[in-house]
Order: sequence, then structure tokens, then C-alpha cells
Amino acid sequence: MSVSRRTVLAGAAAAPLVASSAARGQSNAARFSLHYAPHEGSFASRGNRLEQIAFAADQGFTAWEDNEAAGRSIDEQVAMAKALSSRGMKMGVFVASMPKWGQSRPILGANDGAEREAFLADIRASIDVAKRLNATRMTVVTGFLDPKVPLDIQTARVIDVMRRAGDIVAPHDIAMVMEPLNTRTNHPGVYMQSIAQGYAVARGANSPGVKILADLYHEQIQSGNLIPTLDTCWNEIGYIQFGDNPGRNEPGTGEVNFTNIVRWLRQRAYAGVIGMEHGNSIKGRAGEERLIAAYRTIDAV
Repeated sequence: MSVSRRTVLAGAAAAPLVASSAARGQSNAARFSLHYAPHEGSFASRGNRLEQIAFAADQGFTAWEDNEAAGRSIDEQVAMAKALSSRGMKMGVFVASMPKWGQSRPILGANDGAEREAFLADIRASIDVAKRLNATRMTVVTGFLDPKVPLDIQTARVIDVMRRAGDIVAPHDIAMVMEPLNTRTNHPGVYMQSIAQGYAVARGANSPGVKILADLYHEQIQSGNLIPTLDTCWNEIGYIQFGDNPGRNEPGTGEVNFTNIVRWLRQRAYAGVIGMEHGNSIKGRAGEERLIAAYRTIDAV
């Protein structure tokens, strides 16, 4: 996860799409059975953010996510929440404390606790954002590694700060979802690199406000073994994101069997949001059509 991901936009050939019926406030297509969540740029050719939300609803999508929502104006946040509510769509995640990717910060396990305190300040500020957006999940990244501090010490400090953050959000019925990131392709040097590691931190924090974001693109690169890992760590998983590998595009463009994953999620009666945390494999409207078709295919199992 990073700010620049939202600029990775494209898709491939599929069935024709129905026109937007935003003015009527209803969908033209059958709703998907799971809450797949596009983001701004998934349907870039259809207009601005609110127009893209309306178009997504017309295609049967029932959720939306926006990593950058905390950095938008209050008016923009309120307008997005109103657009989603009017179409019966859920709000997925936004990033509660944006890392400084180019600086490899924060380091939450460092000897100096200043960055831990700054992280907690971001979490406090994000409560109002979540309430405006009607969001119950906020993404957090647990920072970067400090090569001078033993890993076990860093883990203890990350657990401590996440427990403190959980105490902040849990009374508001909000959960932070910690995102493990791959180091082999996208994010070298990050602290949390697998769902299993996220499980250890979540169990250590022992808070309803601290869960795991299972981004299957990252997990496939770093560890694989997706369904057994989800099964083992299920009690601590609070949000899921899809993205195929290689390429980080829509299902069907890489090696991940999303049909089987959707089938497994249905068996688990998963009712949460599934973020479409990827680009489109082909640019323009053809790519947008392929994106929709890809999700129709995996949703049909």
C-alpha cells in the first residue's frame, strides 16, 4: 500500500456495460454477492470521484475504498459519504497514518519513542475521519525496520504502540487493520512482512481495535499458501484486499486462484469489504469492462 498505487489504473476486454443511473439512485446491474470495493481510478473514464462511485454502483458494486481519504477536505469526505449512503454502499478502508515511503519512516520499534507518539496522534485524528465516512476499518502500516535494534525488541514496541492505539479506536467501534507488505517487489525494509507476523502482533495487542489487513497480493509474493494462512489467522483478520500476482491487476491476470478464495470466503460467511487493491491490466474503458467481467467471473462460483 502506498499513495502512488491509486495512479496505477487500467483493465481488458469484457461484456458491454450499462449506462449510469445515478440520477435515479439505483443500480442497473445485479449486485455482487460480496462487497468488492473499487477505488478512485478503477473507472477513471467515467468522471470524477463521485461519478465513479455512481458508475460502480450501477455495475452492482456495494463498497468503496479510498486510501487518501484522510487527506481530503472535510467537504470532500462528507460528499463521498453521502454518495455512498445514497447508493447503499459500504465504506472500506482509508489510511489512518500515512507512512513516509521515500524516507522509510516511521520506525515504530526504534529506541526513540517520538515516532510512536506521532503515530498515536494520527490515530486520534483519524477517528473523526472514520465517523464522517461511516468507516469501521482504518489501514495502518507498522513502519520500517531499524537495523540497529534487535527484532524482538522492535516487535515488543510495535505490540505496545498498537495496544495503545487499539485503546483509542475500540470505544468508537473502529478497528485498525495492520497491513503486511511484501519486501521482494514493492516495500523493502518494512517491519511487517506477512499475515503470520501480523497475527503475532494482533494477539500480543489483544484488542478488538487491532486486526490484520490481509492483502493477498502482498501475501502471495512474500509467503503464498493463502487459504491455509487465512484459515489459521482468521480470528485476527479484519479486512481483505485482492490483487493478482504478478502485475497487481484484476483477478485472472496472474497466478492466484481467486475463484477458490471467493468460494472459501463464502464458506466462512465473510460479510466484510474486499478492497480491489490493484490496477487494471488494460488502459481505458476496455480495461474497465474487463475489470467488471473479472469480478463477475469469480463472484459466480
